[in-house]
Amino acid sequence: MEKSKVLIIGGTGYLGKRLVKASLAQGHQTYVLHRTEIGVDIEKVQMLLSFKEQGAHLVSGSFNDYQSLVSAVKLVDVVICAISGVHIRSHQILLQLKLVDAIKEAGNVKRFLPSEFGTDPARMENAMEPGRVTFDDKMVVRKAIQDAKIPFTYVSANCFAGYFLGGLCQPGSILPSRDHVVLLGDGNQKAIYVDEDDIATYTIKTIDDPRTLNRTLYIRPFKNILSQREVVRIWEKLIGSDLNKSSLPKEEFLASMKGQSYEEQVGLTHYYHVCYEGCLTNFEIGNDGGEATALYPDFQYTTVHEYLKRYL
Repeated sequence: MEKSKVLIIGGTGYLGKRLVKASLAQGHQTYVLHRTEIGVDIEKVQMLLSFKEQGAHLVSGSFNDYQSLVSAVKLVDVVICAISGVHIRSHQILLQLKLVDAIKEAGNVKRFLPSEFGTDPARMENAMEPGRVTFDDKMVVRKAIQDAKIPFTYVSANCFAGYFLGGLCQPGSILPSRDHVVLLGDGNQKAIYVDEDDIATYTIKTIDDPRTLNRTLYIRPFKNILSQREVVRIWEKLIGSDLNKSSLPKEEFLASMKGQSYEEQVGLTHYYHVCYEGCLTNFEIGNDGGEATALYPDFQYTTVHEYLKRYL
């Protein structure tokens, strides 16, 4: 079967650059949208040029030029959106809705993967404010996709390992301490940690797979379903010493959010649901979804132990 041609939007971002790499590695003709208003962001320009050297096609387009979006979409079979999850309602949701309109007008797309890649928003209808804004926005985009009858795959990748494992699951920290760790609550709620390159690889594997059409892909590597205490213990074994531990009760965590900026409160709300309520592991995958490691058992994912070794 001929591999689909892929357009990646947000290809210079944290996950986007990994999606470009994975798409090329899996043999897809890969197109990367680049904004004409990129200005003098030399790092992004050099990244785009490196994509080109690796075989990607650079496509000029902008959310400020709707027809350029339609023209870019017409070049491909699959569109993957990886624009930044900036927690500003007027930003990401409007851009994605504009992209949905462009895909609908182009009429040729066989699969659209919107910018999700975290907690499944369909299971977060009871999330707290202000963090629920991101879940509500994603559901608005999902409704637009389904109203437009655009074939889709949603990717629920759970916790990006760099953000969670790097800080031993402590908000605001991305390097593991060798001295002390703050446990969120009792530290026993299970979460799911996934290497960002693995997220990209699994995502690209779905795009020509009929088993993932109009379904949600949940990335749940069995060995990476761990509590914060278990993550800390893996790190302690790697460094050969125990960390001093203190605990942050739920009430204190919630109280600490109040003086933070809106964007920080949104992020902390997500930590609350993951680390205090166990929202990633408190449900079974239904018929509307599939699990990545079961669908693609030959791919060797990165374990938490392997991921943490990089910090030694």
